[in-house]
Amino acid sequence: MTLKRNLSRQLHKWKCKPNRKPLIVRGARQVGKTTLVNEFAKTYKHTIHLNLEKKVDRQYFEQTDNVQTIIEALFISNNIISKDIGDTLLFIDEIQEQPKAIQLLRYFYEETPELHVIAAGSLLEFALKDVQSFPVGRVDFLYLYPFNFIEYLEAIGHHTSLEQLKNIPIKSVAHKTLLDLFNQYTIIGGMPEVVGQYVNTKSVIDLSSIYESIWSSYISDSEKYTTNTTAKNVLKHIMATAAYSVDERIKFQNFGNSNYRSREVGEAMRNLHQAKIIQLIYPTTTTELPIIPDLKKSPRLQFLDTGILNHILGISAEMLMLEDLSQSYKGAIIPHIITQELISIQSNTSELPNFWVREKKQASSEVDLVYAMGGKVIPIEIKSGSTGSLKSLHQFIERTNHPYAIRIYAGEFSIQETKTPNGTRYLLMNLPYYLGTLIPEYINYFIKSNQLS
Repeated sequence: MTLKRNLSRQLHKWKCKPNRKPLIVRGARQVGKTTLVNEFAKTYKHTIHLNLEKKVDRQYFEQTDNVQTIIEALFISNNIISKDIGDTLLFIDEIQEQPKAIQLLRYFYEETPELHVIAAGSLLEFALKDVQSFPVGRVDFLYLYPFNFIEYLEAIGHHTSLEQLKNIPIKSVAHKTLLDLFNQYTIIGGMPEVVGQYVNTKSVIDLSSIYESIWSSYISDSEKYTTNTTAKNVLKHIMATAAYSVDERIKFQNFGNSNYRSREVGEAMRNLHQAKIIQLIYPTTTTELPIIPDLKKSPRLQFLDTGILNHILGISAEMLMLEDLSQSYKGAIIPHIITQELISIQSNTSELPNFWVREKKQASSEVDLVYAMGGKVIPIEIKSGSTGSLKSLHQFIERTNHPYAIRIYAGEFSIQETKTPNGTRYLLMNLPYYLGTLIPEYINYFIKSNQLS
């Protein structure tokens, strides 16, 4: 069974480009990069699959720098005639294991543009340190993340829900079904192996060993991000304690009740961030474009996958009993999964979303997320309560140049005109949790179809 990914559409577009460049598919380990490309490879007459973790495949790049020689050797060993080069995909998997292969991608583009070349790898940021001349402008990138909610619905075969999500705005008749399915997805998460197992067994109980295996492999991989014993210990400490600080602003100094210094924790956090296992979501203080992250302010932690996070926290079982997950683990899980949803749709960039802060001694404010669209910075609050509790969002609205705001909650879709306590009128779009992957489409609808009277 092969689970469909939204990124496959991007691969087909890439294949048809007249000025196609070698493509690097990036993402953390075990998010499905190899499976994605192997499935896409079926659209070619021939595929040459190299795995650079294998010495026999690395030798093609170790023995020569001549791309023409490499291609000739590959075609001979795979019994492919030269006239089929335009219908052949060269897939270089685990390319981070041979930095020289990354460097040579530019010559595949310059000397044999008719050959379709895709590379995939994790930990590429670390491998790039050993690349003498990165092929800037000679390669394209796509980023793959765990399954988002729409991909999850496709995987479990809930086609009626997918049809309903095409309606903008969503019909109220679909609300309960979609909310129940989203709760299920929030508990399970989006790691491909986990989703595949759930599709087969329909049992959450059977997933624990898979989460443990994935997380243990990330811990084992951590040695690749470090240069000495102290750095290794700091990184392992972070991986053991970070989950308990999810959705909180963190300080590097003494993180997780340790004696580790800010510099040590900061270096380890940045390594995990580059590996995309635990990422740092930074605040911005602006209410207008451009959104500039303030790297001097305390960030929030974002895990690669909410399902793994739930497993580490040991809360999956109790979440099954909740009707509204907004209260799960001190209210941290829903903001985390919504942020994960927003990250998942950024396939052409590794940029992360930001949240907004206004830090004053007497009255600090914090809006969960901000999203740039249509020349505006749209504030997004993730709340289960009434509109009267949106104090930080009101602070944002009173400082920005437009009247549009979003609340994401467990209720049904609606748009209302309201005002801040100081009397500033604005439009509030209430989005149910399950529309997280469709935030750009809904913002577009919101702005085009609604104005203050």
